[in-house]
Amino acid sequence: MNLDFDLVIVGGGMVGASLARALSGCGLKIGVVESWSLSSDRQPSYDDRAIALAYGTRLILEGMGLWQELSAHVEPIRHIHVSDRGQFGFTRLDHQALNVDALGYVATGQELGQCLFHGLAALPDVTLFCPASLVEFEVSEQAVQLRISQHDEAIALSGRLLVAADGSRSMVRERLAIGVEEWRYGQAAVISNLTPGIPPNGTAFERFTESGPMAMLPLNEGRYGLVWTVDEAQLPEVIALNDSEFLARIQQRFGYRLGRFQRAGRRSSYPLSLVRAKEHIRPRVALIGNAAHALHPITGQGFNLGIRDAAVLADVLVEASRNGEDLGALAILKVYADWRRRDQQAASLVTDGLVRLFINPLLPVRIARDLGMLALDLLPPAKRILARQFMGINGRLPRLARGLSLDR
Repeated sequence: MNLDFDLVIVGGGMVGASLARALSGCGLKIGVVESWSLSSDRQPSYDDRAIALAYGTRLILEGMGLWQELSAHVEPIRHIHVSDRGQFGFTRLDHQALNVDALGYVATGQELGQCLFHGLAALPDVTLFCPASLVEFEVSEQAVQLRISQHDEAIALSGRLLVAADGSRSMVRERLAIGVEEWRYGQAAVISNLTPGIPPNGTAFERFTESGPMAMLPLNEGRYGLVWTVDEAQLPEVIALNDSEFLARIQQRFGYRLGRFQRAGRRSSYPLSLVRAKEHIRPRVALIGNAAHALHPITGQGFNLGIRDAAVLADVLVEASRNGEDLGALAILKVYADWRRRDQQAASLVTDGLVRLFINPLLPVRIARDLGMLALDLLPPAKRILARQFMGINGRLPRLARGLSLDR
């Protein structure tokens, strides 16, 4: 086994696996270190929650050669309906106005995880260490030296570049003492899958309620994926509800646009916060995905922002490799960081701004936001700009986001 790599990716979740997939076949030796066994129900990336995939994410997966496999398991989002419970504001988005088949898609974490991870260890240029944990690492002028633990055995690895894809509590980021800006919303997301009374018709709903936004995402097998934001103080009560009580609570807040809900799947929850790393690169180190930024799920941008990180970093690394340049050089990594800055900042500002706007109880603010929603609904150019941002097709796009393979 060759333990010297061009790059080592710490974190084999959806974003880390996406980067490994994107770079496979491009002449680089890749190591992936993942701490969770992927057969474990506790693996946080590959569960049954609904994952919103932007249209731009579809293009990236097409460029990686994975979309055909995944497409049979996704549900398209052709329409989006946004409303404010008990108020007059609403706005709508439609795929036909943007001349696309769908504004986005919805997959379960399980299906997406299988697509990204299935066969990864069999790729000739990828070595997977799973389950394995990072023990320590040291960055030198020439390389990064890592020590990992797998099956109680210490293994030494080295690479020209270390990529941190190890989540919002990134060990790599913390060991490098990279600071973060963090805002805790005092909220938690309650996740479940629901069987509605009306079959999904390609419409996703974002309904703002007094206890937080409630998203309904059309899912395969006639289900809807629920992401319901509640105050942390209410979370124990919501989790303790039996299924009939839980469905009644959802029905009360969402209404009957999907008929009467018939069944609820397993519930899970996680706390909500905004986390932004103050630095995304260091010499021989790059941060991607939640290690660089973790967002509120109000706009469903989390994975989409992360896979765009992976697509841009892959583009930069392949170009550097073809030019015989050092993958870990700060000048190379600065190209990645500068390229991603505008998209990351826009997603953070829009997401955080919407959360703060819709939790504000003041009557003048509520009236202003509802008037703004109506104005947006009546202004197609403004809707088009906003939709393109959420679809991940604004600004300068890497080759994968244009549906092009990197190995050409």
